[in-house]
Amino acid sequence: MAAASPKDTTSPPTWHGIVQQTLKRNEIRLVPYVPDRVLTTLIKNLHADPYFTTFPTAREEEAVGIVSGAWMAGMRSTVLMQTSGFATLANVLASLAVPYQIPLIMFVSERGTLGEFNYGQALVCRTMRPVLDSLAMEHHTITRLDELEFIADRSIKQAITTQAPVALILSPLLTGGKVFDK
Repeated sequence: MAAASPKDTTSPPTWHGIVQQTLKRNEIRLVPYVPDRVLTTLIKNLHADPYFTTFPTAREEEAVGIVSGAWMAGMRSTVLMQTSGFATLANVLASLAVPYQIPLIMFVSERGTLGEFNYGQALVCRTMRPVLDSLAMEHHTITRLDELEFIADRSIKQAITTQAPVALILSPLLTGGKVFDK
């Protein structure tokens, strides 16, 4: 009679766990962000991990400026934000990140779709991709857990190698989106 095998007690991967490990694997240590409910677990986990220097900024443009300065000083970093915050970035992307070849890596939690109640969020969501396209910025919308690690890892490597910004848009299909209280 065969012995019973022990139960597998490992937790299934989470999107925020995959992002955290991918950042480490790519030696990204500095993570300025603008607080966002969808990104809360990722932000808390980054704060708890001594590998990362993680802190909130007042605005997305401030975070982009910090990441740009860090790159010029030899440090890899990323910015965390939500879709509405992206709407404030056209000038800093067009006048700093793109022309000065800053490998700005942005993780953007997507709002404005799939049941969004806030009309302003919906408008910004519809303009985000055209703005990225007009700046010739690489961007990927990640919808599935099984594609997250590959897309994030390869996008980070490409951004650093080509010294070009990239936006990784985290779809509500991946993150579960913002939960709306009744």
